[in-house]
Amino acid sequence: MRDRDKFRGCLIGGAAGDALGYAVEFMNDRAIFQKYGPGGIRSYDLRNGVGQISDDTQMTLFTATGLLLGITRLETRGIMGDYADYIAYAYQGWYRTQTERYPLEGMGEPGAFQSWLMNLPEMFSPRAPGNTCMSAIRDGCRGTMENPLNDSKGCGGVMRVAPIGLYFCERPGYPIEESDLLAARAAALTHGNAMGWVPAAMLAHIVRLVAELDADIESAVTNALNAMQRIFPKEVTTRDWLWDFNALIRRALELAHNGETDLDNIRALGEGWVGDEALAIAVYCAVRYKDDFEKCLIAAVNHSGDSDSTGAIAGNILGASLGYEALPEKFKRDLELHDVILEVADDLCHDCRFEKYDPDRVRVWMRKYESREYGAEKRT
Repeated sequence: MRDRDKFRGCLIGGAAGDALGYAVEFMNDRAIFQKYGPGGIRSYDLRNGVGQISDDTQMTLFTATGLLLGITRLETRGIMGDYADYIAYAYQGWYRTQTERYPLEGMGEPGAFQSWLMNLPEMFSPRAPGNTCMSAIRDGCRGTMENPLNDSKGCGGVMRVAPIGLYFCERPGYPIEESDLLAARAAALTHGNAMGWVPAAMLAHIVRLVAELDADIESAVTNALNAMQRIFPKEVTTRDWLWDFNALIRRALELAHNGETDLDNIRALGEGWVGDEALAIAVYCAVRYKDDFEKCLIAAVNHSGDSDSTGAIAGNILGASLGYEALPEKFKRDLELHDVILEVADDLCHDCRFEKYDPDRVRVWMRKYESREYGAEKRT
């Protein structure tokens, strides 16, 4: 049986790392320590009373609703396209929240929007969206691994795919390497370089092992490295980038057990603006502080680099391992869209399954993923 606590922990953990790091995303480490003290930022820098999430969490939520839109069509209509197409469709909805004003024309009309999240005014708040994501979605969001839209290896592909690893937990007929490939394909919609989508496949693999089998994080990472070489055999034999990626992740595991400072270790891995470095930093933090969520996030964001993305990915991994109930209250309290994130996590966990008829649940689900008018009543 799927563990709802792990689903919640993964998404809230990722949002917490995102919100902690968002305040310092474009600051170097010297500026961070000068502003927040020698320990760096350790609690949310509240804005309008909340720890604000960035585009990382926004896109993570849209990834989840894309998956659930697809499965709902299968369960209710008996037809379904490719999961990646529904994810791309959801991203087009996210793009509108970044470029248009709330409320959108036709809001509340059944089936008018790509995601029910577009009914929430809080989503219409651009939070430093990545240029690659924006331009790729504007141009159709149709990149593939074989026919890339660009040569970007930015971390905008990996930071949003944790829901894919979660969703396919204990799903019959969908082996882990298929969900890994879906995560890579979801990242390749916008990021064409292999280092933009291989880390996405690896993150989905780690999250699924941790959430499905309660695997030790370090073991899950090693398992994922081996899986990447099976999934992408052509790249292994014709290029050296996968060997470099493998070496970087193994370096992160080694550094997690040494006696050096987090800042020095993270500097050895990079800054996190690109996919492989972002995942390596997150892996380092999650392995080194596998039993301490707060220390993990603090390490993951206090460096000169893409702090919100490295914080988000580390939070996804360790949150899935520890579960929501084990997360410190300070990272739940005042987290922007906390209840919405929990709701999406629960939907991923429960899925579109109506074997036991519950009229209230069916009604709410259909308003979310069929008519997509849910949330319109929550307008402010």
